[in-house]
Amino acid sequence: MKVFTAEQIRSWDQFTISEEPVSSVQLMERASMEAAHWISENAKNYKKMVLFCGNGNNGGDGLAIARMLYIKGFDVDVFVNDPKGKFSEDALINLKRLRDISGITVRKFSEVNQYSMDDKAVIIDALFGTGLSRPLEGIHKMLVEQLNEKKNIRISIDVPSGLSADALFDDNATVLKADYTLSFQCWKRSFLHPETGKYTGKVVVLNIGLSEKYNSIIETRYFVTDDQLIESVFKPRQDFSHKGNYGKVAIIGGSYGKIGAAVLATRSALKAGAGLTFTVAPECGYEILQTTCPEAMFIKGGENYVKDFDEYEGMILGIGPGLGTHQETEAGLLHFLKNNRMPLILDADALNIISKDQDNIRMIPEKTIITPHPKEFERLFGSTKNSFQRLELAKEKAKELHIYIVLKDHHTQIITPQEHVFYNITGNAGLAKGGSGDILTGILTSLLAQGYSEEEACILGVWLHGKAADIASEKHSKESMLPTEVIDELGAVFKELNNKKLL
Repeated sequence: MKVFTAEQIRSWDQFTISEEPVSSVQLMERASMEAAHWISENAKNYKKMVLFCGNGNNGGDGLAIARMLYIKGFDVDVFVNDPKGKFSEDALINLKRLRDISGITVRKFSEVNQYSMDDKAVIIDALFGTGLSRPLEGIHKMLVEQLNEKKNIRISIDVPSGLSADALFDDNATVLKADYTLSFQCWKRSFLHPETGKYTGKVVVLNIGLSEKYNSIIETRYFVTDDQLIESVFKPRQDFSHKGNYGKVAIIGGSYGKIGAAVLATRSALKAGAGLTFTVAPECGYEILQTTCPEAMFIKGGENYVKDFDEYEGMILGIGPGLGTHQETEAGLLHFLKNNRMPLILDADALNIISKDQDNIRMIPEKTIITPHPKEFERLFGSTKNSFQRLELAKEKAKELHIYIVLKDHHTQIITPQEHVFYNITGNAGLAKGGSGDILTGILTSLLAQGYSEEEACILGVWLHGKAADIASEKHSKESMLPTEVIDELGAVFKELNNKKLL
């Protein structure tokens, strides 16, 4: 799914209006109908709906939703700044339609303090949409602060009020903290970053029938990894095939006390479908690896830590899980990087070793996939003020070094050398445990060995990792799920993908 800017979304609306043709107020009615339907289906246990509507088109959506919810049998109250104030043309039409319904009371924002709202009422935020260009101030700021103090369920229409669609206004900006955000047609970038995404709650994207032609011809560098993209990337295993068709993987990692990381990466590489899997690890991990991963072959790389690195001809290498940063490991890795030009997957301690000297970064082979979490990224490329700036720096470095950066976060970002960004929306907070990154390294290495391109391996691998984690969290909870249980659920994800290909 493409992610468009607020300006592009406005153009999308106008293109749809001229292309169908449909009037702007009819398009507003269509969007409001989808939102009202979702609310009525998902809030059946709530009787009261209280809508807060601005003077622009987002407020117009809210006024139309209020009318539709009333017709569906809900008790509805509406608040606006001033019923006699200036509204957008389409919002004014919906305000007039609302006034024709005697059962709905339209109040002023200034009356909120005197209004009795019990905890079973649902607050619907339609104050500002994608057109907001500066932080909230004045009466709107005060109103949102009041609403944030309520214990009620809060639903935002299109964008939580106070939030920019595309950027971060200010660390101290007032934003409505929604439990649900009903976003029209597509995700917004601000939903996908930690500083701003924390305000959206669960995001539900509603298809309001905007022009598919516009969607196909307008270019963007930002995408959300959705099911449609994954189904286009995934390659089912062919019946008349053998292990040689699915590549050779070598996981290089582990050290005394950290053999578990190598085990997790090896097991996930096996479970993700590699034809042959090897583990290059110190001898101290031999028995552990041969016992826990009998399907993989062991190559000794040292005694208590890996010091011997090789190209291992014909293999795709995933380097870093539990590797440690011992002096001989560091020397061996840097010597290897200096002489190797084949793409790799680099994670964890491999990145920590490289980050010790900026000259080392130039030794990363082109087309390599690196998988830093924010702190590892900072060690490699320097600090930034927020995740938006971090992403811009990642785009710059991916282009400069011609590498793929998997920037791990709540919504992990995949950045290509062409500066395309794919936001992943699978996964959950249960992955916030040691070992989760090791699993991802194994999956990525396995997919690359199977013939997926670097971009495809990143997109599919990160999605698989998150999807398996979602299944694991449903079974065990986010608190109790373990990385090994995420590996166990990869089979369920592949089964689902294969079933979709058969339909």
